[in-house]
Amino acid sequence: MTSTYTNATLPADAGWFSRCESWLDSKGKGAWAAAIILGFIFFWPVGLALLFYVIWSKRMFSKSCGKGRHAHRRHHGFHGMKSSGNSAFDAYKEETLRRLQDEQENFEAFLERLRAAKDKSEFDQFMEDREARTRGNDDAEAPNLPA
Repeated sequence: MTSTYTNATLPADAGWFSRCESWLDSKGKGAWAAAIILGFIFFWPVGLALLFYVIWSKRMFSKSCGKGRHAHRRHHGFHGMKSSGNSAFDAYKEETLRRLQDEQENFEAFLERLRAAKDKSEFDQFMEDREARTRGNDDAEAPNLPA
C-alpha cells in the first residue's frame, strides 16, 4: 500500500526542490540518510551537496524531521506508569512490578556472590601456584648435604 504525501503549507508554485525537501522531511531522517547515500553511490558531488545541506539546515540534529509519524512512539513508554483507572488491575500491576524488582535484586545479589566466589578461587589458585614456585626455588637453591 502506497500513500502519497501532500503538504498543504507549500505554495502552488513550489519548485521541485521544495517538494522533494518536504517529502523527505515527511519520511524522516532515514530518508535523508538514504538520499545522501544514494547520492554518493550514483554521483558523489550530489551526495556531498546533500550532506552539506542537511548539516547546514540542521535537519539531522533537530527533532522536527518526521515529527508527526513517530510522535506516538515517544510517549508510549510512559503509559505503563499511569493509572489505568481499574483499581484491581493497578494493584496487580504494582504487585507484579514489585515482584519483578525483587527478583532482579535477588539475581544481582546472586551474580555478585558468584563473582566473589570465582575471584576467591582464582586468588587461592594463584597463591597456591606462587607457594609451589617458591618451594621449588628454595629446593633448587638448597645445597645437597651428605647424610
